[in-house]
Amino acid sequence: MNNQTNSQQNTYQQPQNTKYCKHCGAIIPADAVFCASCGCQVETVQRYAQPTIVINNSNMNSNINSNIVRVGNPRNKWVALLLCFFLGLLGGHKFYEGKAGMGVLYILTVGLFGIGVIVDFIVLLMRPNPYYV
Repeated sequence: MNNQTNSQQNTYQQPQNTKYCKHCGAIIPADAVFCASCGCQVETVQRYAQPTIVINNSNMNSNINSNIVRVGNPRNKWVALLLCFFLGLLGGHKFYEGKAGMGVLYILTVGLFGIGVIVDFIVLLMRPNPYYV
């Protein structure tokens, strides 16, 4: 009789949708990741693949600024630069730009004591060609 009770105890059937916890041995649902009884993690969390994102950008817009208004007279950068180099102390580049008052000041102060000519030469180097005065 003792054998019969042991066989009855060993033949206990676990429900089909359950499994045993690895840590405490409690019966938990088959798809459980954490044990409801002890709280330990019994399965690894599956990471899903990132979806493929396709971006089709067919932007054909173009920015054309056709309303640019140039104020003043165009001057050649290289002519002004040569005048500044050779006649800078006498204000030759200032007369070329149409700034007669500054030209006279350059004559009277010898190119603003030479400092004005050096500054103007560097400024003329940085200007676009043609520049507008």
